[in-house]
Amino acid sequence: MFYMELILLLISSLILIICVLVGVAFLTLLERKVLGYIQIRKGPNKVGLMGIPQPFCDAIKLFTKEQTYPLMSNYISYYFSPIFSLFLSLLVWMCVPFLVKLYSFNLGLLFFLCCTSMGVYTVMVAGWSSNSNYALLGGLRAVAQTISYEVSLALILLSFVILIGNYNMMYFCYYQQYIWFIIFLIPLGLIWFASSLAETNRTPFDFAEGESELVSGFNVEYSSGGFALIFLAEYASILFMSMLFSMIFLGGNIFELMFYFKLMFISFLFIWVRGTLPRFRYDKLMYLAWKCFLPFSLNLLFFFFGFKILLFSFI
Repeated sequence: MFYMELILLLISSLILIICVLVGVAFLTLLERKVLGYIQIRKGPNKVGLMGIPQPFCDAIKLFTKEQTYPLMSNYISYYFSPIFSLFLSLLVWMCVPFLVKLYSFNLGLLFFLCCTSMGVYTVMVAGWSSNSNYALLGGLRAVAQTISYEVSLALILLSFVILIGNYNMMYFCYYQQYIWFIIFLIPLGLIWFASSLAETNRTPFDFAEGESELVSGFNVEYSSGGFALIFLAEYASILFMSMLFSMIFLGGNIFELMFYFKLMFISFLFIWVRGTLPRFRYDKLMYLAWKCFLPFSLNLLFFFFGFKILLFSFI
């Protein structure tokens, strides 16, 4: 019986990972289409019907290209950091409370924080092991940025933990049956969205890559498969952050079809921001994290704490 459950668990996990990767493939297609129409041009439209098979063609091209690596690089860590990066961004999906109770555990939010904190090391190792000054500088900037915004993300999550009284993500669904959290916590929702953009290294906070004018940041020495894995990891984390936003602020009922439309809308917002906003200045980014978001989220944490104590004193 135990072995049957274990096999079922492995098969379910595999199906989940395949679905996430297919979702990532079509998210890249959506991004290219939306950016195309924002810039008054067509997106990918030559491969197949309306360019729909384009992501799969790109994947085949990238994974069949010759794998190159710099002679002076630290080969083992250079090779494994993209793999570990993708592994972490897929592992974080295991804390999602699905209907089949895939991995049902009460500390889902803590698991999410642990996985995102580990993601910093992959970026740092990828930049360092390339043995290139550009890659190292890009890695350092990405690490500083990610650590800065993780603090405000963790504090916002802690305020929600105090509010709902549990680390389990299922409780977001129970507590939002009558009213969504976004309705009376709009500022917090906007801060969470901005922090998610910074956490996933997206425009206007993509200093690590800076694709439009820099030399591409920590992944500058990666080509073919390694680059594809870093790319997949980034988009898997964007998808997860969209899912988390929908769960925390927009009702959180993962068992209804509407939830996935909300997820798609938040993913579209990530793309919309990329097509609209110019890049931030790096010192402004750090100022925003430490002087604006951090005091706000700390004050809110204390407010929720006091609110709960007041509530319990009246009960």
